[in-house]
Amino acid sequence: MLGMDLREVLTGAVVMAPMTKGSNLPYRRLCVEMGARITISEMTVARRLKQRKKGEFALIRKFEGEPFFGVQLAGTNPEEIGWAAALVESRGADLVDLNCGCPIDHFTHKGIGAALGRQPARIRRIVECMKKSVTKIPVTVKLRLGWNDEMRNVLDQAKAAVDGGADALFVHGRTRNARYRFAADWDAIGTVVAAVSVPVVGNGDVLFPRDIAEAKARSGCAAVMSARGVLIKPWLFREASEGYLDLSGEDRVAIYRRYIALAKEHWGADAHGLERVTQFTRWHTDFWYRYVRQRPDGTFPGLQTREQDLNLRSPLEAFLARPDGAAHDYLTECLVHDREIDPAQAPEPVVVESRERELVETEG
Repeated sequence: MLGMDLREVLTGAVVMAPMTKGSNLPYRRLCVEMGARITISEMTVARRLKQRKKGEFALIRKFEGEPFFGVQLAGTNPEEIGWAAALVESRGADLVDLNCGCPIDHFTHKGIGAALGRQPARIRRIVECMKKSVTKIPVTVKLRLGWNDEMRNVLDQAKAAVDGGADALFVHGRTRNARYRFAADWDAIGTVVAAVSVPVVGNGDVLFPRDIAEAKARSGCAAVMSARGVLIKPWLFREASEGYLDLSGEDRVAIYRRYIALAKEHWGADAHGLERVTQFTRWHTDFWYRYVRQRPDGTFPGLQTREQDLNLRSPLEAFLARPDGAAHDYLTECLVHDREIDPAQAPEPVVVESRERELVETEG
């Protein structure tokens, strides 16, 4: 990638966000088939790479034909992250990103992720070490708006990152304390765009093509990043170039079955492999059911509002929209074992927990 113009690569793209579990290799392959041209790994802890943890090395693997693959690193030690940046470059990464956005307590208590946002000077030192450690790939930083509403210091973070040599920034339009509970603030992302000279990619609440257009118009960002949006509908990448696609239940199942094929190819179809395929597929079903089509009046639902689709066209679509675990277990079993999905044979719904789970907390 020597001599690459990163702004040119990013401009107009829908970037697949770094997501724990969500950015697994088979799902990245699916998204590339759906039109994704920039993908980023699951959050990878630099210290675990240094300790030669096999599971961590699996996260930085680029698949053959992956067009532009970034690895996101997490940690607090500049030299350690610099070492890891050189490692991922040697393993074929096209970009290396510093995680300053993960909100989950397990990591922030260690100073990792969004906790780094409280230390702009440390961000600068880490980026400096990363830049010195790589020879040909760009260094980027993923930020949140701040720790909470009383500490919205994203401009300080952004300037520190750029002063350290960052080639681009990814900005999630929420604070750490907001997690994913409130709408992303694209005006705040716009203030970062205006304050720095490097490309800025905005992140938050992108689910339909109109969301992409509105986010770019509101913020002036070079590109957008999607996390939950592309977990719910991986064909969002195709929609970015073709416009809204009204997929039937059968169309969606075909996409889900393609994921199963890619997952079996990656993890294997033996007992151990199928266990992994089942675990990941069951996790994905907690997002797939959330898909809601364009409303009859021509408007679109928002990502932050859970909305029941009242325009279902078949028993299959009604089944795919079920939020309960029994339905998701049945769907997973049918997909993994290549069985027919018969809504009439699906188990009865069970009581759904009222408290919504935050399933992508470790998205950076």
